[in-house]
Amino acid sequence: MTDTDVLLAAYDEQMRGAGPNLPAGVHTESDGPLTRVVGQYRGLVTGPADLGVEGVDLDRLIARQRDRFAARGEAVEWKTRGHDRPADLTDRLRAAGFAPEDRETVLVGSTEEMAAEPVPPDGVTLREVASDADLRRIAAMESAVWDQDMAWLGEDLIGRVAAAPDGIAVLVAEAGGEVVSAAWLVFRPGTEFACLWGGSTLAEWRGRGIYRALVAARARLAAERGVRYLQVDASDDSAPILRRLGFHAVTTTTPWVWSPPAT
Repeated sequence: MTDTDVLLAAYDEQMRGAGPNLPAGVHTESDGPLTRVVGQYRGLVTGPADLGVEGVDLDRLIARQRDRFAARGEAVEWKTRGHDRPADLTDRLRAAGFAPEDRETVLVGSTEEMAAEPVPPDGVTLREVASDADLRRIAAMESAVWDQDMAWLGEDLIGRVAAAPDGIAVLVAEAGGEVVSAAWLVFRPGTEFACLWGGSTLAEWRGRGIYRALVAARARLAAERGVRYLQVDASDDSAPILRRLGFHAVTTTTPWVWSPPAT
């Protein structure tokens, strides 16, 4: 197998579940080959690379997930990957009322290769944070970046830190006391992986190396914990930067989302 094949096999074997350290009030459920995450701002459904279910049986499996969250009045994301089987999974999701959001690239890299001295631009400092106030400042920054209310993110981070303080490391990049970027590292106990999340940066601070500095800082934290691989679901903006740093694209991921009808 090529290096990419090895990385993809490790990803499929170790990273297809819901992950540990869920916030209080959030739990998982099983339905055949699938895992559901229930109780967060948007539900999540994920499964193995090959569901082992086809045709009418697959339609019924999809309908059960949709109906479970419909009964709760909640939206749900079915996390698909580009190499998932059966090949008509996304066609059947669409027929059941799910709609795709933006596709991202799944990248995996060696922690040892990524761990380096972070070099933020002049005037910017990196700091690890855990207080409720700082995590809500991150949500406010993300709301400005995405021009939508991201308050839920602050509460999600607060819940994750409270549930497992050693399971997540949250970093901010600050300039003049303002949060200009933020990113977090989520550990996956029992696997060789940790995940890089976040990385959004205020528009006026982009292109200055903040994102690269946050990657290096998180990689150093992962290396200190003996983590072998770092994994990222990267946007089209972030993927080229990460590939230059040594990450390898192993597949793609697309969220297929069902939302309750507007009332």
